[in-house]
Amino acid sequence: MSKIRITKQFNFETGHALYGYDGKCRNVHGHSYKLSVTVIGRPITDTSHVKLGMVIDFGDLKKIVKEEIVDQFDHATVFNKNTPHVDLAKELTDRGHNVILADYQPTSENMVIDFSKKIRARLPENISLHSLRLQETDTSFAEWYASDNQ
Repeated sequence: MSKIRITKQFNFETGHALYGYDGKCRNVHGHSYKLSVTVIGRPITDTSHVKLGMVIDFGDLKKIVKEEIVDQFDHATVFNKNTPHVDLAKELTDRGHNVILADYQPTSENMVIDFSKKIRARLPENISLHSLRLQETDTSFAEWYASDNQ
């Protein structure tokens, strides 16, 4: 049986600031992110299996990405935990805001790397993460491919 890729798309709103950056993105701002998650595997051939013909149930993939990414990042503000933004993060957290202190500068590039690790850890053994595409604006996105990271 051939390997097949399937893709599920997600949307979430996230704020961030890039400490030390030399442009406008050093200021706290937000994006309407679009995340495309593509996995690869062989469709189930067991005729007694309730998911016959599926690589993975779209609902199962949705659950993984929702729990690991969307529920965490939607309407959160992300700061690098090693910057002076930690004072602002504490203030926001104390006021009931959802703040993530990441181990990295919260660029689309670094976020997509982080997302790849989280999603891969939750996929069934017979399913592999093929690629991620994190679109920050209508014209800008970062992509992660398993083939580039072996």
